Amino acid sequence: MLVLLFAFAGTINAQVVYKVDSKYDADIKVYVASSKYDADLVVYEVSSKYDADKDGLWFFCDSKYDAKKKVYFVDSKYDADLIIFFADSKYDAGWVNNSKQHLLK
Repeated sequence: MLVLLFAFAGTINAQVVYKVDSKYDADIKVYVASSKYDADLVVYEVSSKYDADKDGLWFFCDSKYDAKKKVYFVDSKYDADLIIFFADSKYDAGWVNNSKQHLLK
C-alpha cells in the first residue's frame, strides 16, 4: 500500500515545472513550436498541481523547490532539448516523440 502511495505521488509531481531565467539553472531547455506536428510533446497548462497527472499536463509552480523539473525557454529549436506545443485542450496533451520521454523522468 505504501509503495502505491509513493508511486502515485511521483506521478502527480511528474509534470510540475518551474520556469528559470537562466539556461544554466535549467534541467531542460524548451522551445515552443507553432505547430503540434513540429513538437516532441504537446503540453496543456493546468491550474493545479493535482491535475498534472499525465504526460503533457504541466503545472507551473512558483518555487523551484516544488518543481520536478526546471525549464528554460529558448528562442531557437536548435538550442532546445525538448520542443513543445501548447494545446487548447488537455485531451490533446501527450508525447509525439516518445524518444524524449526520459527528459521528464
